[in-house]
Amino acid sequence: QVQLIESGGGLVQAGGSLRLSCAASGRTFSSSAMAWFRQAPGKEREFVASTTWSGNSRDYSDSVKGRFTISRDNAKNTGYLQMNSLKPEDTAVYYCAAQRYGGSYKYWGQGTQVTVSS
Repeated sequence: QVQLIESGGGLVQAGGSLRLSCAASGRTFSSSAMAWFRQAPGKEREFVASTTWSGNSRDYSDSVKGRFTISRDNAKNTGYLQMNSLKPEDTAVYYCAAQRYGGSYKYWGQGTQVTVSS
């Protein structure tokens, strides 16, 4: 069993930066792939970024590529999403997820709100 708790969200002006954290409990996090997703009001949840258990391979959606960086520290059981050059369209609730399961992920956090003002 893995529990995920996101933090680091908030209100930022366009062009600013935020760093989201995803603190995990449970032994399997360090051996599991993890990802970040987001959901804006009135829209479906969308993929943002993912990484393998080692952090050596990373994947990004086209909308954030070059601006966001996913990383993890398995010794701390924590994942991160560094978000730079933020845009108003990045406003959403951001969720971290862990352990691939079928075409999705088995474990999800409660989400953290990111609001980017223009």
